[in-house]
Amino acid sequence: MYASREDIGYDFGDDSKVGSKPIKPNPNIDGGWAWMIVLSSFLVHILIMGSQMALGILNMEWLEEFNQSRGLTAWVSSLSMGITLIVGPFIGLFISMCGCRKTAIIGGILNALGWILSAYASNVHYLFLTFGVTAGVGSGMVYLPAVVMVGQYFQKRRALAQGLSTTGTGFGAFLMTALLKYLCTEFGWRNAMFIQGAISLNLCVCGALMRPLSPKDVSEKCVVRSNSEDNHAKALSHSAETIKSNGVFSEETEKKEEATNEEVLDSVQHTEIGGKSRSGKNMYGLRVLKTVSQLTVTVRKGFAIWYSSYFGTASLFTNRVFVAFIIWALFAYSSFVIPFIHLPEIVKQYNLASQNNIFPLTSIIAIVHIFGKVILGIISDLPCISTWNVFLTANFTLVTCILTLPLLRTYVSLAVVCALIGFSSGYFSLMPVVTEDLVGTKHLANAYGIIICANGISALLGPPFAGWIYDITDKYDFSFYICGLLYMVGIIFLLIQPCIQKKQPGEKSTEEAQV
Repeated sequence: MYASREDIGYDFGDDSKVGSKPIKPNPNIDGGWAWMIVLSSFLVHILIMGSQMALGILNMEWLEEFNQSRGLTAWVSSLSMGITLIVGPFIGLFISMCGCRKTAIIGGILNALGWILSAYASNVHYLFLTFGVTAGVGSGMVYLPAVVMVGQYFQKRRALAQGLSTTGTGFGAFLMTALLKYLCTEFGWRNAMFIQGAISLNLCVCGALMRPLSPKDVSEKCVVRSNSEDNHAKALSHSAETIKSNGVFSEETEKKEEATNEEVLDSVQHTEIGGKSRSGKNMYGLRVLKTVSQLTVTVRKGFAIWYSSYFGTASLFTNRVFVAFIIWALFAYSSFVIPFIHLPEIVKQYNLASQNNIFPLTSIIAIVHIFGKVILGIISDLPCISTWNVFLTANFTLVTCILTLPLLRTYVSLAVVCALIGFSSGYFSLMPVVTEDLVGTKHLANAYGIIICANGISALLGPPFAGWIYDITDKYDFSFYICGLLYMVGIIFLLIQPCIQKKQPGEKSTEEAQV
Protein backbone atom coordinates (compact mmCIF):
# COMPACT_ATOMS: atom_id res chain seq x y z
CA MET A 1 0.00 0.00 0.00
CA TYR A 2 2.87 2.29 0.78
CA ALA A 3 6.50 1.80 -0.04
CA SER A 4 8.12 -0.76 2.14
CA ARG A 5 11.11 -0.23 4.33
CA GLU A 6 13.65 -1.79 2.02
CA ASP A 7 13.13 1.17 -0.26
CA ILE A 8 15.20 2.98 2.32
CA GLY A 9 18.21 0.84 1.56
CA TYR A 10 18.97 -1.44 4.45
CA ASP A 11 22.46 -2.89 4.51
CA PHE A 12 24.76 -4.72 6.89
CA GLY A 13 28.15 -4.27 8.41
CA ASP A 14 30.60 -1.47 7.90
CA ASP A 15 31.66 -0.67 4.35
CA SER A 16 34.79 1.04 5.58
CA LYS A 17 36.09 -2.25 7.01
CA VAL A 18 35.62 -4.21 3.82
CA GLY A 19 38.69 -4.39 1.66
CA SER A 20 38.80 -3.89 -2.05
CA LYS A 21 40.04 -7.45 -2.69
CA PRO A 22 37.91 -9.27 -5.24
CA ILE A 23 35.34 -11.63 -3.74
CA LYS A 24 33.16 -13.88 -5.81
CA PRO A 25 29.64 -12.42 -5.69
CA ASN A 26 27.00 -14.46 -3.94
CA PRO A 27 24.52 -15.78 -6.54
CA ASN A 28 21.70 -15.24 -4.05
CA ILE A 29 22.19 -11.45 -4.04
CA ASP A 30 20.17 -9.91 -6.88
CA GLY A 31 19.37 -13.40 -8.10
CA GLY A 32 18.80 -17.01 -7.14
CA TRP A 33 17.05 -17.26 -3.79
CA ALA A 34 16.49 -13.49 -3.79
CA TRP A 35 13.56 -13.97 -6.14
CA MET A 36 12.01 -16.43 -3.69
CA ILE A 37 12.24 -13.64 -1.12
CA VAL A 38 10.37 -11.36 -3.55
CA LEU A 39 7.72 -14.05 -3.98
CA SER A 40 7.44 -14.41 -0.21
CA SER A 41 7.06 -10.65 0.26
CA PHE A 42 4.53 -10.47 -2.58
CA LEU A 43 2.38 -13.15 -0.92
CA VAL A 44 2.68 -11.40 2.44
CA HIS A 45 1.36 -8.20 0.88
CA ILE A 46 -1.55 -10.14 -0.60
CA LEU A 47 -2.47 -11.96 2.61
CA ILE A 48 -2.01 -9.06 5.02
CA MET A 49 -2.41 -5.70 3.30
CA GLY A 50 -4.81 -7.07 0.69
CA SER A 51 -7.02 -8.65 3.35
CA GLN A 52 -7.10 -5.41 5.34
CA MET A 53 -8.21 -3.48 2.27
CA ALA A 54 -11.14 -5.92 1.90
CA LEU A 55 -12.43 -5.51 5.45
CA GLY A 56 -15.31 -3.35 4.26
CA ILE A 57 -17.12 -6.60 3.36
CA LEU A 58 -16.82 -7.92 6.90
CA ASN A 59 -17.65 -4.52 8.37
CA MET A 60 -21.12 -4.72 6.81
CA GLU A 61 -21.61 -8.22 8.23
CA TRP A 62 -20.59 -7.07 11.71
CA LEU A 63 -23.02 -4.15 11.57
CA GLU A 64 -25.90 -6.50 10.82
CA GLU A 65 -24.83 -9.18 13.29
CA PHE A 66 -24.11 -7.10 16.38
CA ASN A 67 -26.33 -4.08 15.68
CA GLN A 68 -23.79 -1.65 17.09
CA SER A 69 -23.00 1.89 16.00
CA ARG A 70 -20.87 2.39 12.92
CA GLY A 71 -18.26 4.26 14.89
CA LEU A 72 -17.82 1.41 17.36
CA THR A 73 -17.85 -1.32 14.70
CA ALA A 74 -15.26 0.49 12.56
CA TRP A 75 -12.77 0.18 15.41
CA VAL A 76 -12.36 -3.52 14.59
CA SER A 77 -10.95 -2.86 11.12
CA SER A 78 -9.01 0.24 12.12
CA LEU A 79 -7.34 -1.54 15.05
CA SER A 80 -6.10 -4.28 12.75
CA MET A 81 -4.76 -1.87 10.13
CA GLY A 82 -3.37 0.66 12.59
CA ILE A 83 -1.64 -1.81 14.88
CA THR A 84 0.03 -3.50 11.90
CA LEU A 85 1.87 -0.24 11.16
CA ILE A 86 2.26 1.15 14.67
CA VAL A 87 4.01 -1.92 16.09
CA GLY A 88 6.64 -1.85 13.32
CA PRO A 89 9.41 -0.24 15.38
CA PHE A 90 8.68 -2.53 18.32
CA ILE A 91 8.74 -5.66 16.14
CA GLY A 92 12.32 -4.63 15.39
CA LEU A 93 13.15 -5.81 18.91
CA PHE A 94 11.97 -9.34 18.07
CA ILE A 95 13.87 -9.28 14.78
CA SER A 96 17.10 -8.26 16.52
CA MET A 97 16.77 -11.22 18.91
CA CYS A 98 15.17 -13.96 16.80
CA GLY A 99 15.79 -12.96 13.20
CA CYS A 100 13.30 -12.34 10.42
CA ARG A 101 12.37 -15.97 9.76
CA LYS A 102 11.31 -16.88 13.31
CA THR A 103 9.54 -13.55 13.82
CA ALA A 104 7.52 -14.01 10.61
CA ILE A 105 6.54 -17.60 11.43
CA ILE A 106 5.35 -16.63 14.91
CA GLY A 107 3.48 -13.69 13.41
CA GLY A 108 1.79 -15.95 10.86
CA ILE A 109 0.52 -18.23 13.61
CA LEU A 110 -0.68 -15.24 15.63
CA ASN A 111 -2.45 -13.71 12.63
CA ALA A 112 -4.21 -16.97 11.77
CA LEU A 113 -5.20 -17.41 15.41
CA GLY A 114 -6.75 -13.93 15.42
CA TRP A 115 -8.88 -14.74 12.35
CA ILE A 116 -9.99 -18.12 13.71
CA LEU A 117 -10.87 -16.86 17.20
CA SER A 118 -12.83 -14.00 15.63
CA ALA A 119 -15.16 -16.55 14.03
CA TYR A 120 -16.53 -17.25 17.52
CA ALA A 121 -17.08 -13.58 18.44
CA SER A 122 -20.18 -12.87 20.53
CA ASN A 123 -19.84 -9.08 20.41
CA VAL A 124 -17.79 -6.28 18.89
CA HIS A 125 -15.58 -5.93 21.95
CA TYR A 126 -14.50 -9.54 21.54
CA LEU A 127 -13.39 -8.67 17.99
CA PHE A 128 -11.32 -5.78 19.34
CA LEU A 129 -9.10 -8.27 21.14
CA THR A 130 -9.06 -11.18 18.71
CA PHE A 131 -9.06 -9.46 15.33
CA GLY A 132 -7.94 -5.93 16.11
CA VAL A 133 -5.08 -6.69 18.51
CA THR A 134 -4.15 -10.35 17.99
CA ALA A 135 -4.40 -10.43 14.19
CA GLY A 136 -2.99 -6.88 13.99
CA VAL A 137 0.15 -7.68 15.99
CA GLY A 138 0.58 -10.90 14.00
CA SER A 139 0.32 -8.94 10.76
CA GLY A 140 2.99 -6.53 11.94
CA MET A 141 5.30 -9.42 12.89
CA VAL A 142 5.10 -10.78 9.35
CA TYR A 143 4.97 -7.54 7.40
CA LEU A 144 8.17 -5.95 8.73
CA PRO A 145 10.40 -9.01 8.13
CA ALA A 146 8.93 -9.30 4.64
CA VAL A 147 9.93 -5.78 3.71
CA VAL A 148 13.33 -5.99 5.42
CA MET A 149 14.38 -9.22 3.71
CA VAL A 150 13.91 -7.84 0.21
CA GLY A 151 16.31 -5.02 1.00
CA GLN A 152 18.79 -7.53 2.38
CA TYR A 153 18.85 -9.72 -0.70
CA PHE A 154 18.89 -7.02 -3.38
CA GLN A 155 21.49 -4.43 -4.29
CA LYS A 156 21.42 -3.54 -8.00
CA ARG A 157 17.80 -4.56 -8.62
CA ARG A 158 16.30 -3.25 -5.41
CA ALA A 159 13.86 -0.88 -7.14
CA LEU A 160 12.53 -3.68 -9.35
CA ALA A 161 12.24 -6.04 -6.40
CA GLN A 162 10.40 -3.42 -4.36
CA GLY A 163 7.97 -2.73 -7.15
CA LEU A 164 7.17 -6.40 -7.65
CA SER A 165 6.69 -7.18 -3.96
CA THR A 166 4.59 -4.16 -3.03
CA THR A 167 2.19 -4.64 -5.94
CA GLY A 168 0.88 -7.52 -3.88
CA THR A 169 -1.21 -4.98 -1.96
CA GLY A 170 -3.23 -4.05 -5.04
CA PHE A 171 -3.60 -7.62 -6.22
CA GLY A 172 -4.52 -8.68 -2.70
CA ALA A 173 -7.19 -6.03 -2.29
CA PHE A 174 -8.77 -7.17 -5.56
CA LEU A 175 -8.55 -10.90 -4.84
CA MET A 176 -9.46 -10.76 -1.16
CA THR A 177 -12.49 -8.56 -1.80
CA ALA A 178 -13.87 -11.12 -4.21
CA LEU A 179 -12.91 -14.03 -1.96
CA LEU A 180 -14.44 -12.62 1.23
CA LYS A 181 -17.60 -11.61 -0.59
CA TYR A 182 -17.98 -15.15 -1.97
CA LEU A 183 -17.22 -16.82 1.37
CA CYS A 184 -19.65 -14.58 3.26
CA THR A 185 -22.39 -15.28 0.72
CA GLU A 186 -21.88 -19.03 0.62
CA PHE A 187 -20.85 -19.86 4.19
CA GLY A 188 -21.59 -16.82 6.35
CA TRP A 189 -19.09 -14.39 7.84
CA ARG A 190 -18.08 -16.65 10.74
CA ASN A 191 -17.06 -19.55 8.50
CA ALA A 192 -15.49 -17.03 6.12
CA MET A 193 -13.20 -15.79 8.89
CA PHE A 194 -12.37 -19.36 9.89
CA ILE A 195 -11.42 -20.20 6.31
CA GLN A 196 -9.44 -16.98 6.01
CA GLY A 197 -7.58 -17.94 9.16
CA ALA A 198 -6.61 -21.25 7.57
CA ILE A 199 -5.45 -19.39 4.46
CA SER A 200 -3.41 -17.03 6.65
CA LEU A 201 -1.35 -19.99 7.89
CA ASN A 202 0.42 -19.68 4.54
CA LEU A 203 2.17 -16.70 6.13
CA CYS A 204 4.23 -19.27 8.04
CA VAL A 205 5.35 -20.71 4.70
CA CYS A 206 6.28 -17.21 3.56
CA GLY A 207 8.28 -16.78 6.76
CA ALA A 208 10.05 -20.10 6.23
CA LEU A 209 11.23 -18.84 2.83
CA MET A 210 13.02 -15.91 4.52
CA ARG A 211 16.37 -17.65 4.68
CA PRO A 212 18.90 -15.33 6.35
CA LEU A 213 22.15 -14.47 4.66
CA SER A 214 25.29 -15.74 6.37
CA PRO A 215 27.87 -13.22 7.64
CA LYS A 216 30.06 -14.19 4.66
CA ASP A 217 27.22 -13.37 2.27
CA VAL A 218 26.72 -10.06 4.04
CA SER A 219 30.36 -9.08 3.66
CA GLU A 220 30.24 -10.02 -0.02
CA LYS A 221 27.23 -7.79 -0.47
CA CYS A 222 29.10 -4.94 1.21
CA VAL A 223 31.97 -5.36 -1.27
CA VAL A 224 29.56 -5.26 -4.17
CA ARG A 225 27.99 -2.14 -2.70
CA SER A 226 31.35 -0.44 -2.12
CA ASN A 227 32.40 -1.08 -5.73
CA SER A 228 29.06 -0.02 -7.20
CA GLU A 229 28.96 2.98 -9.48
CA ASP A 230 25.51 3.80 -8.24
CA ASN A 231 26.32 6.56 -5.77
CA HIS A 232 22.73 6.86 -4.67
CA ALA A 233 22.54 3.22 -3.65
CA LYS A 234 25.90 3.53 -1.92
CA ALA A 235 24.72 6.54 0.05
CA LEU A 236 21.60 4.73 1.12
CA SER A 237 23.70 1.91 2.55
CA HIS A 238 25.19 4.30 5.10
CA SER A 239 21.71 5.32 6.23
CA ALA A 240 21.01 1.75 7.16
CA GLU A 241 23.27 1.39 10.15
CA THR A 242 20.26 0.15 12.04
CA ILE A 243 19.96 -3.00 9.91
CA LYS A 244 21.20 -4.92 12.89
CA SER A 245 17.55 -5.15 13.76
CA ASN A 246 17.08 -7.75 11.00
CA GLY A 247 18.83 -10.39 13.03
CA VAL A 248 21.97 -10.76 10.88
CA PHE A 249 25.26 -9.38 12.14
CA SER A 250 28.78 -8.98 10.85
CA GLU A 251 31.49 -11.39 11.92
CA GLU A 252 33.17 -8.82 14.13
CA THR A 253 29.93 -8.07 15.93
CA GLU A 254 29.30 -11.77 16.45
CA LYS A 255 32.73 -12.20 18.04
CA LYS A 256 32.04 -9.37 20.48
CA GLU A 257 28.70 -10.87 21.37
CA GLU A 258 30.25 -14.29 21.95
CA ALA A 259 32.86 -12.74 24.21
CA THR A 260 30.14 -10.99 26.16
CA ASN A 261 28.18 -14.22 26.52
CA GLU A 262 31.27 -16.08 27.72
CA GLU A 263 32.02 -13.40 30.28
CA VAL A 264 28.48 -13.38 31.64
CA LEU A 265 28.11 -17.16 31.72
CA ASP A 266 31.64 -18.09 32.82
CA SER A 267 30.84 -18.35 36.50
CA VAL A 268 27.73 -20.40 35.81
CA GLN A 269 29.63 -22.86 33.61
CA HIS A 270 32.42 -23.35 36.14
CA THR A 271 29.90 -23.96 38.85
CA GLU A 272 28.19 -26.56 36.67
CA ILE A 273 31.50 -28.39 36.01
CA GLY A 274 32.45 -28.36 39.65
CA GLY A 275 29.11 -29.66 40.69
CA LYS A 276 29.06 -32.92 38.71
CA SER A 277 28.98 -34.87 41.92
CA ARG A 278 25.96 -33.03 43.12
CA SER A 279 22.44 -34.21 42.80
CA GLY A 280 20.59 -34.08 39.47
CA LYS A 281 18.27 -31.49 40.94
CA ASN A 282 21.10 -29.02 41.46
CA MET A 283 22.42 -29.67 37.95
CA TYR A 284 18.99 -29.00 36.51
CA GLY A 285 18.85 -25.71 38.39
CA LEU A 286 22.23 -24.70 36.99
CA ARG A 287 21.09 -25.44 33.47
CA VAL A 288 18.00 -23.31 33.97
CA LEU A 289 20.17 -20.51 35.34
CA LYS A 290 22.47 -20.79 32.34
CA THR A 291 19.53 -20.64 29.94
CA VAL A 292 18.06 -17.62 31.72
CA SER A 293 21.44 -15.88 31.62
CA GLN A 294 21.78 -16.50 27.89
CA LEU A 295 18.26 -15.22 27.30
CA THR A 296 18.98 -12.12 29.40
CA VAL A 297 22.10 -11.32 27.39
CA THR A 298 20.20 -11.76 24.13
CA VAL A 299 17.32 -9.56 25.25
CA ARG A 300 19.65 -6.82 26.54
CA LYS A 301 21.64 -6.88 23.31
CA GLY A 302 18.51 -6.74 21.17
CA PHE A 303 16.99 -3.97 23.25
CA ALA A 304 20.17 -1.88 23.03
CA ILE A 305 20.19 -2.15 19.23
CA TRP A 306 16.47 -1.45 19.00
CA TYR A 307 16.63 1.54 21.35
CA SER A 308 19.57 3.14 19.59
CA SER A 309 17.84 2.63 16.25
CA TYR A 310 14.50 4.23 17.02
CA PHE A 311 15.06 6.57 19.94
CA GLY A 312 18.49 7.93 19.16
CA THR A 313 17.21 10.37 16.55
CA ALA A 314 15.88 13.29 18.58
CA SER A 315 17.62 15.67 16.19
CA LEU A 316 15.03 14.78 13.54
CA PHE A 317 12.42 16.79 15.40
CA THR A 318 14.50 19.95 15.06
CA ASN A 319 13.75 19.80 11.34
CA ARG A 320 10.50 21.74 10.97
CA VAL A 321 9.77 20.37 7.52
CA PHE A 322 10.03 16.83 8.85
CA VAL A 323 7.67 17.70 11.71
CA ALA A 324 5.24 19.08 9.13
CA PHE A 325 5.65 15.82 7.21
CA ILE A 326 4.62 13.89 10.34
CA ILE A 327 1.55 16.11 10.73
CA TRP A 328 0.69 15.41 7.10
CA ALA A 329 1.07 11.65 7.66
CA LEU A 330 -1.30 11.79 10.64
CA PHE A 331 -4.11 13.07 8.39
CA ALA A 332 -3.28 11.59 4.99
CA TYR A 333 -3.53 7.84 5.38
CA SER A 334 -7.04 7.84 6.86
CA SER A 335 -8.33 9.47 3.67
CA PHE A 336 -7.08 6.47 1.73
CA VAL A 337 -8.35 3.86 4.21
CA ILE A 338 -11.87 5.23 4.85
CA PRO A 339 -13.21 4.46 1.34
CA PHE A 340 -12.14 0.82 1.66
CA ILE A 341 -14.02 0.41 4.95
CA HIS A 342 -17.18 2.41 4.27
CA LEU A 343 -17.66 2.31 0.46
CA PRO A 344 -19.51 -1.04 0.46
CA GLU A 345 -22.16 0.38 2.79
CA ILE A 346 -22.31 3.69 0.92
CA VAL A 347 -22.98 1.84 -2.32
CA LYS A 348 -25.74 -0.12 -0.59
CA GLN A 349 -27.36 3.10 0.62
CA TYR A 350 -27.27 4.51 -2.91
CA ASN A 351 -29.03 1.37 -4.25
CA LEU A 352 -26.04 0.55 -6.42
CA ALA A 353 -25.33 -2.85 -4.90
CA SER A 354 -26.18 -4.78 -8.08
CA GLN A 355 -23.67 -2.81 -10.14
CA ASN A 356 -21.08 -2.88 -7.39
CA ASN A 357 -21.36 -6.66 -7.16
CA ILE A 358 -20.28 -6.94 -10.78
CA PHE A 359 -17.12 -4.88 -10.24
CA PRO A 360 -16.64 -3.50 -6.69
CA LEU A 361 -15.46 0.08 -6.35
CA THR A 362 -12.80 -1.00 -3.86
CA SER A 363 -11.42 -3.36 -6.50
CA ILE A 364 -11.15 -0.44 -8.91
CA ILE A 365 -9.10 1.47 -6.34
CA ALA A 366 -6.87 -1.55 -5.76
CA ILE A 367 -6.15 -2.27 -9.43
CA VAL A 368 -5.47 1.33 -10.44
CA HIS A 369 -3.34 1.75 -7.31
CA ILE A 370 -0.88 -0.76 -8.78
CA PHE A 371 -0.45 1.29 -11.96
CA GLY A 372 -0.34 4.51 -9.98
CA LYS A 373 2.68 3.41 -7.96
CA VAL A 374 4.57 2.36 -11.09
CA ILE A 375 3.68 5.34 -13.26
CA LEU A 376 4.28 7.97 -10.56
CA GLY A 377 7.61 6.34 -9.82
CA ILE A 378 8.61 6.51 -13.49
CA ILE A 379 7.51 10.14 -13.78
CA SER A 380 9.41 11.17 -10.65
CA ASP A 381 12.60 9.56 -12.02
CA LEU A 382 12.59 11.83 -15.08
CA PRO A 383 15.46 14.34 -14.86
CA CYS A 384 13.23 17.32 -15.65
CA ILE A 385 10.60 16.42 -13.01
CA SER A 386 10.77 17.15 -9.29
CA THR A 387 9.75 14.26 -7.04
CA TRP A 388 8.44 16.76 -4.51
CA ASN A 389 6.14 18.33 -7.12
CA VAL A 390 4.85 14.91 -8.23
CA PHE A 391 4.23 14.03 -4.58
CA LEU A 392 2.27 17.23 -3.89
CA THR A 393 0.29 16.97 -7.15
CA ALA A 394 -0.78 13.43 -6.29
CA ASN A 395 -1.80 14.58 -2.81
CA PHE A 396 -3.89 17.43 -4.20
CA THR A 397 -5.58 15.03 -6.61
CA LEU A 398 -6.39 12.59 -3.83
CA VAL A 399 -7.79 15.19 -1.46
CA THR A 400 -9.92 16.62 -4.29
CA CYS A 401 -11.36 13.17 -4.95
CA ILE A 402 -12.13 12.66 -1.25
CA LEU A 403 -14.00 15.97 -1.10
CA THR A 404 -15.84 15.23 -4.36
CA LEU A 405 -16.91 11.66 -3.63
CA PRO A 406 -19.93 12.51 -1.37
CA LEU A 407 -21.43 14.61 -4.18
CA LEU A 408 -21.70 11.68 -6.58
CA ARG A 409 -24.63 9.29 -6.74
CA THR A 410 -24.13 7.18 -9.91
CA TYR A 411 -21.94 4.11 -10.24
CA VAL A 412 -20.01 5.45 -13.25
CA SER A 413 -19.10 8.74 -11.54
CA LEU A 414 -18.09 6.91 -8.37
CA ALA A 415 -15.98 4.50 -10.42
CA VAL A 416 -14.11 7.39 -12.07
CA VAL A 417 -13.37 9.04 -8.74
CA CYS A 418 -12.30 5.72 -7.23
CA ALA A 419 -9.92 5.19 -10.14
CA LEU A 420 -8.41 8.62 -9.47
CA ILE A 421 -8.12 7.77 -5.77
CA GLY A 422 -6.28 4.57 -6.64
CA PHE A 423 -3.93 6.28 -9.07
CA SER A 424 -3.11 9.32 -6.94
CA SER A 425 -2.55 7.17 -3.85
CA GLY A 426 0.37 5.68 -5.75
CA TYR A 427 2.41 8.48 -4.17
CA PHE A 428 3.10 6.05 -1.32
CA SER A 429 5.97 4.72 -3.43
CA LEU A 430 7.52 8.21 -3.36
CA MET A 431 7.48 8.59 0.42
CA PRO A 432 11.00 7.16 1.01
CA VAL A 433 12.44 9.50 -1.62
CA VAL A 434 10.70 12.52 -0.14
CA THR A 435 11.78 11.52 3.36
CA GLU A 436 15.38 11.24 2.22
CA ASP A 437 15.22 14.72 0.70
CA LEU A 438 13.97 16.06 4.03
CA VAL A 439 16.34 14.42 6.52
CA GLY A 440 19.24 13.13 4.46
CA THR A 441 20.50 9.58 4.05
CA LYS A 442 21.96 9.28 7.56
CA HIS A 443 18.59 9.46 9.33
CA LEU A 444 16.48 8.00 6.55
CA ALA A 445 15.68 4.61 8.08
CA ASN A 446 14.58 6.01 11.44
CA ALA A 447 12.69 8.92 9.91
CA TYR A 448 10.73 6.63 7.61
CA GLY A 449 9.86 4.41 10.55
CA ILE A 450 8.38 7.43 12.33
CA ILE A 451 6.33 8.32 9.25
CA ILE A 452 4.97 4.77 9.05
CA CYS A 453 3.93 4.95 12.71
CA ALA A 454 2.12 8.22 11.99
CA ASN A 455 0.33 6.50 9.11
CA GLY A 456 -0.66 3.73 11.50
CA ILE A 457 -2.19 6.23 13.91
CA SER A 458 -4.10 7.74 10.98
CA ALA A 459 -5.40 4.32 9.95
CA LEU A 460 -6.34 3.59 13.55
CA LEU A 461 -8.44 6.73 14.09
CA GLY A 462 -9.82 7.48 10.61
CA PRO A 463 -12.50 4.81 10.06
CA PRO A 464 -13.99 5.04 13.60
CA PHE A 465 -14.14 8.81 13.24
CA ALA A 466 -16.02 8.46 9.95
CA GLY A 467 -18.45 6.01 11.53
CA TRP A 468 -18.94 8.27 14.53
CA ILE A 469 -19.80 11.20 12.25
CA TYR A 470 -22.34 9.00 10.48
CA ASP A 471 -23.94 8.07 13.80
CA ILE A 472 -24.42 11.78 14.53
CA THR A 473 -25.46 13.09 11.11
CA ASP A 474 -26.91 9.91 9.53
CA LYS A 475 -24.68 10.59 6.50
CA TYR A 476 -21.18 9.72 5.40
CA ASP A 477 -20.86 13.04 3.56
CA PHE A 478 -19.47 14.97 6.52
CA SER A 479 -16.97 12.19 7.25
CA PHE A 480 -15.35 12.69 3.85
CA TYR A 481 -15.56 16.48 4.11
CA ILE A 482 -13.91 16.63 7.53
CA CYS A 483 -11.21 14.08 6.70
CA GLY A 484 -10.58 15.85 3.39
CA LEU A 485 -10.21 19.21 5.11
CA LEU A 486 -7.82 17.76 7.71
CA TYR A 487 -5.87 16.19 4.88
CA MET A 488 -5.73 19.59 3.19
CA VAL A 489 -4.37 21.10 6.41
CA GLY A 490 -1.56 18.55 6.33
CA ILE A 491 -0.73 19.45 2.73
CA ILE A 492 -0.71 23.15 3.61
CA PHE A 493 1.81 22.41 6.37
CA LEU A 494 4.05 20.82 3.74
CA LEU A 495 3.75 23.92 1.55
CA ILE A 496 4.29 26.49 4.29
CA GLN A 497 7.40 25.06 5.98
CA PRO A 498 9.72 25.17 2.92
CA CYS A 499 8.70 28.80 2.39
CA ILE A 500 9.55 29.64 6.02
CA GLN A 501 12.96 28.04 5.71
CA LYS A 502 13.71 29.95 2.50
CA LYS A 503 13.07 33.21 4.36
CA GLN A 504 15.78 32.32 6.89
CA PRO A 505 18.97 32.02 4.81
CA GLY A 506 21.19 32.23 7.89
CA GLU A 507 20.13 28.78 9.10
CA LYS A 508 22.16 25.67 8.43
CA SER A 509 21.03 23.14 5.89
CA THR A 510 19.06 20.10 6.95
CA GLU A 511 22.08 17.81 6.79
CA GLU A 512 24.29 20.25 8.74
CA ALA A 513 21.66 20.87 11.38
CA GLN A 514 21.23 17.17 12.08
CA VAL A 515 24.94 16.36 12.10
